[in-house]
Amino acid sequence: MWVGIFITLLFVLVALFAPLMQAWGWLRDPMETLVNPIHQPPSAEYWFGTSRQGYDVFTRTLFGARVALQVVVLATLMSVFIGVPLGMVSGYLGGKLDRGLLFFMDTVYTLPGLLLSVTLAFVVGRGVLNAAIALSIAYVPQYYRVVRNHTVSVKTELFVEAAQAIGASPWHVMSRYLFANVIQSVPVLFTLNAADAVLVLGGLGFLGLGLPDQTPEWGLDLRQALDALPTGIWWTALFPGLALTLLVVGLSLVGEGLNEFINPLLRRENWNRD
Repeated sequence: MWVGIFITLLFVLVALFAPLMQAWGWLRDPMETLVNPIHQPPSAEYWFGTSRQGYDVFTRTLFGARVALQVVVLATLMSVFIGVPLGMVSGYLGGKLDRGLLFFMDTVYTLPGLLLSVTLAFVVGRGVLNAAIALSIAYVPQYYRVVRNHTVSVKTELFVEAAQAIGASPWHVMSRYLFANVIQSVPVLFTLNAADAVLVLGGLGFLGLGLPDQTPEWGLDLRQALDALPTGIWWTALFPGLALTLLVVGLSLVGEGLNEFINPLLRRENWNRD
């Protein structure tokens, strides 16, 4: 988990300080094309080389972290704010509402996440908010299912029945007694979904459906690097691909570490195995 936190924080710091480094003159403009030599290999002047469009690959890679984190965090937060309340209400109230929501969420959950995101990206168009919306829809059913199942099991506990016996309203029971007990698995799911969202965002950018043209985005840069890759121009694809892979690995390690930290039984099994 600490390795994952270190990698993730490194990308967060890059995303936060990249505009400042550009303002200080340490980085070139990532959206300004044809101002640098084309297909310049990595050197002291161009650390990651330049692309066919004249972009500085190092600058594009750093600013790509900023765009990726913006979209991914926004998408996962939107999924949490939609899926968690729906899961609590559905699990607590039950009845036709629960059956209807469960059927709908199961239907969405069976669809491939990338295919669903690509379809929504066609509908909503390009942009940071639009890409976040296209990504978030695929993750709402996961939060709904986890929270709904926990709510169904927790609502039969004695402290919930005692609150109901003294006349507490459903809203009071859910906010006061259920929320803290059903939210424990959400941080783990959040980090794992964020790792998956980085990959899906890269896929949308590779297909030309993510963010507007010239926006520094790893998937788009990989797409633009394909034509030059057979000619031996390797650096335009290597560094954006490495950045995308490292961020996914970092978020995945954080998620796995959180899962062990929250789940004592899993942590004990790993200790015994070691």
